[in-house]
Amino acid sequence: MLNTLRVLLFPVLNALGPVLAAFGALMLAPAAYSWTEVDGAVMDFLWGAGVTTLSGVLLFLIFLPFRREMTARHGFLLVSLSWALIAAYATIPLLLNMPGKSFAEMYFETMSCLTTTGGTVLTGLDHLPHSINGWRCFLSWLGGMGLIVLSVAILPLLGVGGAQIMKAETSGPLKESRLTPRVAETARALYLIYFGISFVCAVAYHFAGMHWRDAILHMMTTVSLSGITAHDASFGYFSSDAVDLVAVVFMIICGCNFSLHFVAWRRRSPFAYLRDPEAKAWVELLAVLIVFATLVLYARGVYPNLYEAFVNAAFSVTSAASTTGFATVDWSVWPLGLPVVLLLSSAVATCAGSTGGGLKMIRVMILIKQAQREFTHLLYPNAVTPLTVGGKHISNKIAFAVLSYTLLWAFSVLGGTLALLATGAPLLEACSASIASITNLGPGMGAVGPVGTFQGLTDLQLGILTFLMLAGRLEIFTVFVLFTRAFWKS
Repeated sequence: MLNTLRVLLFPVLNALGPVLAAFGALMLAPAAYSWTEVDGAVMDFLWGAGVTTLSGVLLFLIFLPFRREMTARHGFLLVSLSWALIAAYATIPLLLNMPGKSFAEMYFETMSCLTTTGGTVLTGLDHLPHSINGWRCFLSWLGGMGLIVLSVAILPLLGVGGAQIMKAETSGPLKESRLTPRVAETARALYLIYFGISFVCAVAYHFAGMHWRDAILHMMTTVSLSGITAHDASFGYFSSDAVDLVAVVFMIICGCNFSLHFVAWRRRSPFAYLRDPEAKAWVELLAVLIVFATLVLYARGVYPNLYEAFVNAAFSVTSAASTTGFATVDWSVWPLGLPVVLLLSSAVATCAGSTGGGLKMIRVMILIKQAQREFTHLLYPNAVTPLTVGGKHISNKIAFAVLSYTLLWAFSVLGGTLALLATGAPLLEACSASIASITNLGPGMGAVGPVGTFQGLTDLQLGILTFLMLAGRLEIFTVFVLFTRAFWKS
């Protein structure tokens, strides 16, 4: 055991030190903003920055003799510990500013932000200090592309081992492909695209009618597909079709693979999107769901005219399918099973390599192709049927990995639901909250629906959902592999 700690855990703790120190330095930004706004939270952030930075420096110095190149096992452990500990340290300003809240509540809140889930235990958001709301949104923006990707880009200590970090952090089954030959260059390329989309989104929100403060805050939670807002009424606060349209456009953009954005930008051609089968499937599914929801809402008289039905359907469907979780209306009370359709769409719609959650569209496409291949083999046992998506061959290794991932994902939802039921949660809230947490959607149904909060849940229930959020954001295997005996073998 001691040898395992020396070889596996101690090098990870050394690498985690600079990550925590850098995160502590980031708290100086909301501290400065709080000072300019005179909102009373400046010392909360300074304490948070000091404790976090000091912890990082101590970890780095204490475990410096164990510094070494990262392997796959180091990568998985570093990613999981980074997200878990950064969310814990991020609670410090919130706990100091809201002493009546428990650690479990604030840990749920910060994990929800970092994993871009968007669920909240807070009410009275309109009256919180601007810097506290800014911190929640900033955490979402950081989590959107992954804190470890940022670390790979700026911390040379990860060296060649950064490849293992990227593999553990990036989403989707096709993790081996890269945009550039070096991992650090890949990370910087992704962030270049992320910064560019963020800038355009903020400007678009402002010209659509938002104050610059709201434009910047909601840009952060739009491009990250987080759904965290600075208002209790979410996007209903703005009551603006123009603002809603901007949100829809950027939710669609950020639901696509960011690697695809990079390719389209580098080639200066939008045809890259038309040639990508996953991006086409993402947009086509959105279109079908929006049309279906519009017709149902209009036919059932939920809205008096087709225009209102379309506007509300377009926003709510895109928000749910992209796992963002913004709300203008309470779609959980819509008729004919629409809430279930929207909730399930969060599990399958977004592209791998996007800031969205869920199974990812590419996995669903592989599953469908695999099912078609099995049907063919039943009818023609000797037929040779290669598995392809968009003309590209998918190996059996990837197909089996997708099947395993989907099975584990389904069991995680079931396990989370049963665990919540065991704590006394109603069936509707237990099932929908589990799905909404592991897909990083945020709102579920019932009391935890689009216009509700998770405030009524116990600390134990919040802990269960917090784990599901982390597992879903890190694509399950990254977290669950830590609980296997093989991982800890010398």
